[in-house]
Amino acid sequence: MKFIIQRDQLIASVQDVMKAISSRTVIPILSGMKIEAKPDGITLTGSDSDISIESYIPAEENEMVHIEQIEPGSIVLQAKYFPDIVRKLPEKTVEIEADDQSQITIRSGKAKFSLNGLDAEEYPQLPRLQTEDSFEMPGDLLKSMIKQTGFAVSTMETRPILTGVHLKLDDNKLTFTATDSHRLASREVPVEAENTSFTGVVVPGKSLSELNKILADTEDKVEINVTNNQILFRTKRIQFLSRLLDGNYPETSRLIPEQSKTVLHVKTKELLSTIDRASLLAKDERNNVVRLTTQENQVVEITGNSPEVGTVTEDVAISSLEGEDLKISFSSKYMMDALRAIEYDEVKIDFTGAMRPFIIRPADGDPVLQLILPVRTY
Repeated sequence: MKFIIQRDQLIASVQDVMKAISSRTVIPILSGMKIEAKPDGITLTGSDSDISIESYIPAEENEMVHIEQIEPGSIVLQAKYFPDIVRKLPEKTVEIEADDQSQITIRSGKAKFSLNGLDAEEYPQLPRLQTEDSFEMPGDLLKSMIKQTGFAVSTMETRPILTGVHLKLDDNKLTFTATDSHRLASREVPVEAENTSFTGVVVPGKSLSELNKILADTEDKVEINVTNNQILFRTKRIQFLSRLLDGNYPETSRLIPEQSKTVLHVKTKELLSTIDRASLLAKDERNNVVRLTTQENQVVEITGNSPEVGTVTEDVAISSLEGEDLKISFSSKYMMDALRAIEYDEVKIDFTGAMRPFIIRPADGDPVLQLILPVRTY
């Protein structure tokens, strides 16, 4: 195997693939990175058996030559050293060559590295997913769905199913839902998916977080394929394969209150920064609890206090307030996470009493929903 490649192209692909490689793997060869050269380009592969990432670099694209002098073949490199070597090479091109004894030579300018490689035949074959259940959506929309829901997954392994995001595709509507049983985040978007539907698909939150880092923030299409136990996200350059979580995801729709007793509209940034300040003195309390109290004259009061430290009180002007007066306490962290995820200038918050879950939505009715359970403070 041999090829000469543009160093910046190689670095970008190596960084993507490294997101799937873990030094703690129980299968020694998976701590390496597989490189396969074919006449039309090279493919880098990394896997930790939970997620697998393939990154393809074409030899030529839009009349730009990325790779030259390709002699086909494949090898597995030690991922611990390879990224740093590539990053620090002196020239803009890199020559990589492997001999029959799995010895790898990397040359760039006057620098020459010789590494011991591993036989690519021993690297596990990734499953080839090509199912009927596939559909496409823009990459930037998928990124925004991950951002608006993924933060709400549980970090506790006591209920493994809650560490994932539930995906449902029904009637050309794709819904992402995540909950850790104290809060819930959900987003629905229309997609063109004729003859495709699924309900019980739960993707690990960690997988989506890594996918989010790799996806380009563009409207380029991402193809999504689902099988019984795996999901594949495919772009022109990247194939991202993740296992699915086993188990039944809880029925979350019944958590969402049908009617509300108090409704307020407020500017997202103002509420967020006020709660951020109030939480400064609520640090010692469990969950950094702050309190919201409705006042006269279109104002709500946000309070944070800690008996040993002191108290902070701040008023926030709101656009409108309908319904009953209210005093409610909640986790400032959960509220700030929800407001940051919504990405709209103004939010509408529906309360159904001091001890019932409340809902935050964009004021214009876009189907993003954040639900938070209040905290008892007495």
